[in-house]
Amino acid sequence: MPIPDDRLPPPRFNAARHCLAENARQRGDKTALVMAGESGAVSRLTFGQADRAVRGIAAGLLGRGLKPGDRVMIRMGNETDYVLVYFGALAAGLVALPSSPQLTPDEAAFLMGNAGVAAIVVGAGFAKPPSDDGRLWLDADAVAAMKAGPPLVDYADTGADDPATLVYTSGTTSRPKGVLHAHRAIWGRRPMHAHWLGLTESDVMLHAGTMNWTYTLGVGITDPWACGATAVLYNGPRDRGAWPRLIEMHGATIFAAVPSVYRQILKYSDLAAYDLARLRHGVTAGEALSPDLLAEWTDRTGIPLYEALGMSEVSTYVSSGPTIAVRPGSPGRPQPGRCVAILPVDGPPEPLPPGETGLLAVHRSEPGLMLGYWQRPEEEAAVMRGAWFAGGDLASLDAGGYLWFHGRNDDLMNAMGYRVSPVEVESVLAAHPDVAEVGVAELAVRADVRVIAAFVVPRPGAEPDADGLLAWCSERLAGYKCPRSIRFLDSLPRTANGKVQRKRLAETQG
Repeated sequence: MPIPDDRLPPPRFNAARHCLAENARQRGDKTALVMAGESGAVSRLTFGQADRAVRGIAAGLLGRGLKPGDRVMIRMGNETDYVLVYFGALAAGLVALPSSPQLTPDEAAFLMGNAGVAAIVVGAGFAKPPSDDGRLWLDADAVAAMKAGPPLVDYADTGADDPATLVYTSGTTSRPKGVLHAHRAIWGRRPMHAHWLGLTESDVMLHAGTMNWTYTLGVGITDPWACGATAVLYNGPRDRGAWPRLIEMHGATIFAAVPSVYRQILKYSDLAAYDLARLRHGVTAGEALSPDLLAEWTDRTGIPLYEALGMSEVSTYVSSGPTIAVRPGSPGRPQPGRCVAILPVDGPPEPLPPGETGLLAVHRSEPGLMLGYWQRPEEEAAVMRGAWFAGGDLASLDAGGYLWFHGRNDDLMNAMGYRVSPVEVESVLAAHPDVAEVGVAELAVRADVRVIAAFVVPRPGAEPDADGLLAWCSERLAGYKCPRSIRFLDSLPRTANGKVQRKRLAETQG
């Protein structure tokens, strides 16, 4: 059945206004964002300052000739201006395209061309390309001038269904696909505030991710601001033991990370040395939370840990949380107000009964669901099944409504919470002169840890060189897409039709 009307956003809705305008009016002097840096350095931004800066950036972007609907690509590190430019684009009625600073020049160029980017906003370390094809190029000085310039009087009068954000994720081809979200996507996040995050305006949310990741932009920034809470991010040097110190220093009441970060905290931190009394619970997503890690965390800290399942196309919609009891091995139940079903892999899209495995599906009336895939109608058609969106996850719902994940119906991999297409990695390795054939798959290195591995058949006469192939990948792929292991084989396992059997690769010894 469709989403009830009381869960739908108002017809005229701007996501940036939703997160900032009322906060600036009611709690303008309250800290909205804390950036924790090296050696205890801290910078703070109030809601009033954020609102003023975002409207200044919005006016500056429009004043430079951009039109509503134009795409604005953000290429920055973990810095405050990343957030302000993102919300500034939304405030102006433009479409923000967050990107990773790990992208190689070729990867970034593909996104610019595929999205028809009109403007690129960069941080330190990003040089202007030899040819920008007439795109507007804005650096830190330009951003500072826009923030100080005259602001928009009000946020753009956008519709709830107007495009707001374009996020690129791995598809089934060798190139990433754009997931286009409307302004209503932020409204669609509301069920997770109570039922996963337990988030209120009195909270301090510390997120362990970087801003280019939708998990961080959503849970780390958007959700706290939508609730009037304070967001804390870290942009200091890599330090696996930093998180308990930051939790204590900033009085974090909620901590968000991927499971591997919780594992690192338990391994590298002296938890007894820190006061974690204000931390009400931790939340995790991006990777499956193993029952062993859950048990160790709760036994050693006494602090609840709540998991969620989501994806770029619809965010997190299944979870445990303050209102949904934890059941080890399951990410939880569909949050109240969500319309979720299990569909047959083949045949009519009629929901299956409890206990049967099929495609995990979300009703198309869900306000958090994407508008569609950018210029990829064939992939969009593949995931839309009647009144349902089914993204390829295989799962079942038990009699109590808890979801049990059974893998993917395709070959997409999960690398530290990022979906990665094996085809994209294979196409890079296949271009190496010493590679005759290659297959890429996930490889289990521990019961709850999986990495990307490449299985290579060398060309006749070539000397196997794993380090050289890894370096080749690092020059052509973002770091999170690169294999962590190279295995050499005499041949790849194939079907009778000649297709590489990726699921058998991880069972192959090389």
